[in-house]
Amino acid sequence: MASKPEVSVVIACRNEEENAEAIAEAVIEQLTTVTDSFDIIFIDNQSQDRTVEIIRAMSGRDPRIRLIINTRNYGQMRSPTHGIYQAGGKAVISMCADFQDSPALLPEFVRRWRDGVGIVLGVRESEKSGVVLSFMRSLSYNLQKRFGDYAIIPNATGFGIYDRRVVEAIRALNEPEPFFRGLLVETGYRIETIPFKRPPRAGGQSNNNFFTLLDFALNGLAGSSKKLLRAPLYVAFFVGLLTAITLGGSVFALLTGNSVQLWLLAAMIEGQFCLLFLFLGLLGTQVALVSERTRNQPLVLEHERVNFPPGY
Repeated sequence: MASKPEVSVVIACRNEEENAEAIAEAVIEQLTTVTDSFDIIFIDNQSQDRTVEIIRAMSGRDPRIRLIINTRNYGQMRSPTHGIYQAGGKAVISMCADFQDSPALLPEFVRRWRDGVGIVLGVRESEKSGVVLSFMRSLSYNLQKRFGDYAIIPNATGFGIYDRRVVEAIRALNEPEPFFRGLLVETGYRIETIPFKRPPRAGGQSNNNFFTLLDFALNGLAGSSKKLLRAPLYVAFFVGLLTAITLGGSVFALLTGNSVQLWLLAAMIEGQFCLLFLFLGLLGTQVALVSERTRNQPLVLEHERVNFPPGY
C-alpha cells in the first residue's frame, strides 16, 4: 500500500503546453516551504498539443508528479472534480494550470488548513473582462443568489484547499454534473477566504469563451438550485390569482349590465396558462426527485494513468 501524502495538488489542464512545466515548478517551490509530503496530479481533458507529452516527461523525472489522461473532453465541471476524487492527500488543493490561480497562496492555504479550517478559498479581487462577460457573470451570481439552494461566494472559482472530510462528503453526493464551488458551500463546513489579485494569463489561449462560460453558469445554476424547478408553481399561483380577479371582473360586468365576453375570454386564457405552469412546476419537482435518486454515473472515463503507485 502506497503511503498517502499530506497534501495533493490537482491541476486541471487542456492545451497548456506553455504552462504545464512552469506551474509544476511554481507549485513545488511554494509547497516545499511548508511540507515535504505532497504530490501533484495533472488531469488532462483531451489536449490537442504537447501538454500530455510534457507532463509525462516530468513524471519520469519526479515521482511526485502524476497524470490522468481522459478519453475525451468531459468539460470544466466533471474533469477537475474527478481529479480531486482521485487525490490521496489528507488535504486537496485544486487549481488551474494557467497561473490565474496564484501559486503564492499555497503555503497560506496549508497553514490555515492545519489550523483546523475545512475549506480555504482564494477569491479574486476583480474580474477583468468585456462588458458582455461582466454582465453575464453578474447575472449568474444574482440568479444563484435568488434561486440557489445556497449562496455561492462571488469570484471564488474553487481554487483552494479542502480537507479530506470535505472531499468525501462531496463524493458521497454522487453528483453527475458537479458544480464544485457550490457543493463546497452545501457541505456546511467552515469556509475561509483569501483575496488575491488575478494575474494575467501566463501563456497560451484560454479555453473559455462566451458560450462555454454561459454553459458553465447555466449548469451551475441548474445543478445547485431545486427552487428553480419549482419556479413555475409560483407563476401558476400568480396567474391563478389573476384568473380569479378576472372572473370577479366578469361578475361585476354582469351585475352592471355590461358585456362579459371579453372578461370570460381573458379568464379562460389565464386559466389555461395557470394549468400549464402548474403542470410544469409539478413536473419540475418530479425531475428534482428523480435526479436525487439516480445519481450514479462516473464523472469521466480514464484513458491512462501515469506515475500512480500501486494502492494509491
